Amino acid sequence: MKMKLQTYLIKLRSFYEQSKRVWQITRKPTMPEFKVVATVSAIGIGIIGLLGFILYALWQPLLPFFR
Repeated sequence: MKMKLQTYLIKLRSFYEQSKRVWQITRKPTMPEFKVVATVSAIGIGIIGLLGFILYALWQPLLPFFR
C-alpha cells in the first residue's frame, strides 16, 4: 500500500513539474493570432453544422422506409 502511495506521489510531482513548465512558456496571443484562431474555429463549426444539416435533409425522405 505504501509503495502505491509513493508511486502516485511521484507521478503527481512529475505532472506538476511538466504543467509548471508549460505555464511558464505560455503567453497571451496577439490580436492577429487571436483573429486567425477565431476565424478557423468559426469555419470549422460552420462546416460541421452544414454537414449535419445536409445529412438531416438527406435522411428525412428516407425515414419512412425504415419505419
